[in-house]
Amino acid sequence: MITPSSIRRHAGIALGALICFSGIMPLVAQNEPAADAAVIATPGEAAPELTEAADLAIERGLQYLIATQKPDGSWSSKDGNFEIAGTSLGLMAFMVKGHFPGFGRYGATLDRAKDLLLKRAGESPTGVVGGMYEHGLFTLAMSEMWGMTNNIEDNKKIQTALERAVQVSLRAQSPLGGWRYHARPDCGQDTSVTAMVFVSLASARQAGILVPTETIDRVVGYLRDQVWNEKSGGFGYQGNSGGTLACTGGGAYAAQLCGMRETEWVQAAIRYLENSPKVFNRKEIGEYHYAHYYAMQAMVQAGDEHYAKWYPQIRDALITLQNPDGSWNEGTAEKPEVYPHKTPMSIIILGTPHRYIPIYQQ
Repeated sequence: MITPSSIRRHAGIALGALICFSGIMPLVAQNEPAADAAVIATPGEAAPELTEAADLAIERGLQYLIATQKPDGSWSSKDGNFEIAGTSLGLMAFMVKGHFPGFGRYGATLDRAKDLLLKRAGESPTGVVGGMYEHGLFTLAMSEMWGMTNNIEDNKKIQTALERAVQVSLRAQSPLGGWRYHARPDCGQDTSVTAMVFVSLASARQAGILVPTETIDRVVGYLRDQVWNEKSGGFGYQGNSGGTLACTGGGAYAAQLCGMRETEWVQAAIRYLENSPKVFNRKEIGEYHYAHYYAMQAMVQAGDEHYAKWYPQIRDALITLQNPDGSWNEGTAEKPEVYPHKTPMSIIILGTPHRYIPIYQQ
């Protein structure tokens, strides 16, 4: 098996760019990641990168996460729900800027989060960690963290948890090629869970874990034939009768990771996103942070021209939406509970130019 140390490196990170290697590279020393190497835009630059305001927003968001981390290392809603999702995303919010467990000023914070996830994995008799959506986020966090801690024994535990989590997802794929909220192939499928689970499998595959070609082909078949709407270009939640921004962003991103970037149906999905009115208006878009988490990565995969148009708009919108305490939390009349995903997802979106996390690279 390709080891993570042959693919991912702490050393040699320059200007926030971590290169994804496709082959085996010589082992190098694991030094502390070059965190805080912000890429700040200067007047006249063509490529949209971090502004000072965006970098400050990220730092304020990270400080909010530090202040709200629970003693056991988790991030969750006030009543303890969504622990796996909140903790997995919380870890990746720090990792997107080059902070990893065991290193630097945030090392202890991230160690506690890592230990909480590994504890939950060890407590699961089946290997399922949360529902399938949370399981996908857990798998993604394990994959992107594998080989990036300062503890060899921890990396072995992460590898074991990751391999077990991947096998759960492979077994749970439905006959049509998607996933639903329970880890069984007879539970059906929807675009939301399918996108999250497959993004995590794509990350694991980058890290050297076997994901069969058959699995990928079935995902393509599900996205293209079951939920993509040829007329609108968007992806529906279940069925192809229409499209939503969140499902289209997630469906497009998953399809791109399947190798479908240049196909007409994926290009149509990108046009659907770009042509959607008021897409950056928080009041007009339901599940705003979730939708833009996927849409941002779909634009990265679509190419520099698409990214250059999209990133500055969502960057500036998120800066405006940040709360005084550094969070992006807000409830609604329908959903008064403050979900733990909004702040880390916003940080991940803002931190897109850093390119530290391989699955968020082109």
